[in-house]
Amino acid sequence: MNLDLKKAIDQISKDKGIDREMLIDTLEEAIRASVAKKYGDKMDMEVTFNETTGDIEVYQFKIVVDEVFDPDTEILKENALKHDPNVELDDEIGFRLHVEDLGRIAAQSAKQVIIQRMRDAEQEIIYEEYKNRKGEIVSGIIQRRDRAGWIINLGRTEALLPKDKQIPRERFRQGDRVEGLITEVRKEGRGPQIIITRSDPEYMIALFRREVPEVADGTVNIMGVARDPGLRAKVTVLSQDSNVDPVGACVGIRGSRIHNIVQELSGERIDIVLWSPDIATYAANALSPARVSKIAIDDDEKSLEVMVPDDQLTPAIGKKGQNVKLAAKLLGWKIDIFTASRFNALHKNRQLLEQLASAAQIAVSDFAEAGFDSLEALAACSPEQLYDIQGVSEENIGALRGALNLLLNQSKAESEEPEHPESTDAEEQA
Repeated sequence: MNLDLKKAIDQISKDKGIDREMLIDTLEEAIRASVAKKYGDKMDMEVTFNETTGDIEVYQFKIVVDEVFDPDTEILKENALKHDPNVELDDEIGFRLHVEDLGRIAAQSAKQVIIQRMRDAEQEIIYEEYKNRKGEIVSGIIQRRDRAGWIINLGRTEALLPKDKQIPRERFRQGDRVEGLITEVRKEGRGPQIIITRSDPEYMIALFRREVPEVADGTVNIMGVARDPGLRAKVTVLSQDSNVDPVGACVGIRGSRIHNIVQELSGERIDIVLWSPDIATYAANALSPARVSKIAIDDDEKSLEVMVPDDQLTPAIGKKGQNVKLAAKLLGWKIDIFTASRFNALHKNRQLLEQLASAAQIAVSDFAEAGFDSLEALAACSPEQLYDIQGVSEENIGALRGALNLLLNQSKAESEEPEHPESTDAEEQA
């Protein structure tokens, strides 16, 4: 009797939580494959685990024939009668096969099966544990780097921080502790693959949820996040309670809450923006710290023309355009920034072009489509270039030229007029 194998199966099934029947089935299949490899895969066999004796039994089956062509699958009737006096031609008869070294084969197979089943069961448990943890922050130790990114030891398993999910210019060394947000849990052959990120906006939202109780309990809602990972971010907030200042709640006393988030993100600068249903107000808030003078809205094109004082152009645009780009991403609108002088000049040019188009009885959009944005640009054109403008013909080119000269002279005269201050010291004294 081989009760040791039975005890081992029972113990493994109990300790590791592996289904006993599945373990036995897999063990039988492994032994079947081992025997077939040694004695030939044409052999018709059956492998059975004997619950009473604890033995693995192997039976070979052959067809009863008058003439044997394949000794592995056929047996002469006269030989078969020695085993069973009632056997007939074409019957199938089974023999207990005393395989050489079956005990050693069984032991090796059992060991391999148990190890594999333990690994499979553990991987399944890990997958079940992590598959519902998407959107959760995890912490681990940097293990090593491979072609895909950093491998992070989470304890019972590993996670991958891909290169495109890292914060640019952030540097790690083996043994460093790092946090990230679980974005995906894949079920793969070698075990569950857990993907984490440090660069996604969702990670920043999760950090605010962890550091700011008002965000965690829903009193303050994060309406949107735009990030340039590692450099700058804008976070839009809205309070559900009129007594709670959403910006103050996120910043914390003396900046304690925002400081923890900035520190975790390697010094990424974070602007807290107050959300508004009014797009102009929202845009002005999003462009902070720049001061905005005026905003022109084009709802159809979802674009904004923003006028700022001349000394506010640099903070409005930001370093390498960062401020306006993040604001545009936050709003989902196109934003064009103009200084007050540039804005006024642009709108004056538009008014003059509209007057010119009206005089020539063509659409003002035809000038823009042809690439002309000022009277001066049109005045520098040759007649052939004017005819290339949609709507310009021999019938109206005279009116176009006449109106163009008139408007140019009028504009020149206005620009040469001296400025008259509203009041002077002499006038006030008088």
